[in-house]
Amino acid sequence: MEATTEKDSRYSDLHKMSITDIVTNINNEDKTVPLAVEKCIPQISALAGVISEKMKAGGRLFYIGAGTSGRLGILDASEVPPTFGVSHDWVIGIIAGGDTAIRKAVEFAEDDQEQAWKDLQEYHISNKDVLVGIAASGNTPYVLGGLAAANWHGLETGCVVCNSGSPIGKEAKYPVEVVVGPEFLTGSTRMKAGTAQKLVLNMLTTSVMISLGRVKGNKMVDMQLTNHKLYNRGVNIIMQETGCDKETAARLLEQHGSVRQALTALQSKQY
Repeated sequence: MEATTEKDSRYSDLHKMSITDIVTNINNEDKTVPLAVEKCIPQISALAGVISEKMKAGGRLFYIGAGTSGRLGILDASEVPPTFGVSHDWVIGIIAGGDTAIRKAVEFAEDDQEQAWKDLQEYHISNKDVLVGIAASGNTPYVLGGLAAANWHGLETGCVVCNSGSPIGKEAKYPVEVVVGPEFLTGSTRMKAGTAQKLVLNMLTTSVMISLGRVKGNKMVDMQLTNHKLYNRGVNIIMQETGCDKETAARLLEQHGSVRQALTALQSKQY
């Protein structure tokens, strides 16, 4: 059965369209993506619940993927530490072909069904951890092999794919299958499929980190203060949460080095 992500575009003669028509039609297709994700909320919730449970017990979350899917996993993993103030080894993204493949395609890297598990061994992955495979097609051998090996070793496994009934969807214990349909540019899964995957990964890690207590109210109180924008955001959070003046908030943030610790000190008057 032909994958829906490979089916012919609903639009013909793209090369005859004006720029305005092209971007308008791309936007029209993009509007359908959140609706496709919405249908998968039960699947996403189930996978997030397992990840949260494992991470509360000291486990980690691993992403594996190739091409765009692999890059999206690395992107999500890299954004977790600065957003939630956790160690870089809590969420780890691995791409077929290694770090070179982040910027430049590595030929046939995704076709090796044994390599993902080998790559994961560098991190001493165990059944304490969760492995999520990301693959728009649902067929990528690198991802399929990694999930099969993980299942054999007793890990919890999930996936984010964009076709129903795919081999990867069947292999994962907790599949998320976001069916976005044909791409505007036939087969270009960096478009709707990639957008859907990004939305799902955002939902997974954000919901898990909230469940792990890395958020207070609706604020990123554990964020890393790595630039002036984030420092100023931290000052504003302290002011909003406590009603103190800007000078006090800035002094406490300088003294304690994190929004959470500054709030704790202010609220207990230990400063």
